[in-house]
Amino acid sequence: MNTHPPSRPASQGFSLPAPERLPMLPAEAMSAAQREAAEALIAGPRKAVFGPFIPLLRSPALMARVGQVGEYLRFDSVLEVRIRELAMCLVARHVSNQFEWLMHAPLALKAGVPQDSLEAIAAGRYPHSTAADEAAMVDFVTELLQHHGVSDSSYAAALALFGEQGVVELTTLVGYFTMVCWVMNVARTPGQPQPDFSALAAFPA
Repeated sequence: MNTHPPSRPASQGFSLPAPERLPMLPAEAMSAAQREAAEALIAGPRKAVFGPFIPLLRSPALMARVGQVGEYLRFDSVLEVRIRELAMCLVARHVSNQFEWLMHAPLALKAGVPQDSLEAIAAGRYPHSTAADEAAMVDFVTELLQHHGVSDSSYAAALALFGEQGVVELTTLVGYFTMVCWVMNVARTPGQPQPDFSALAAFPA
């Protein structure tokens, strides 16, 4: 999967290279509220200001609230890590966001998602190599992204595997990561290169 030089950031977007619109603010340019929000993020499990939090820093109160929601969904959700990471990859491909793809595809692989599944998602194909619980989640998330709702059969399959709390948290996870991907797409926040993982290609090819 490695076709992108590991030392070069992956530009957000597929047209001619364009500058990042909302890059990281230098410390001396931050307001007191921005510095406080940045310090709180650094003190939490993320340990740094990166990805969507760079553009969100322009609204420090919003960044803090968004960060708290994302912290729960990423680190404390009832959903298994493997399911969460694969769901994030589906969202990243759907909205063609380089940052989230390059961050979560390696984490999904580490959590046990087959590489064949990730390669299929990157190419816009259904990941047939997934396990039964992954397949139920993929059906649920794909329908939600494409149709803004889910069928009774997909809902029932997800409910049987993840319970009501899991279904609610999975739905919220999709909405949260779509939102932060949109923020980065608008801001042109680049993805951070990862060994053995390519940036997303334009889709459809």
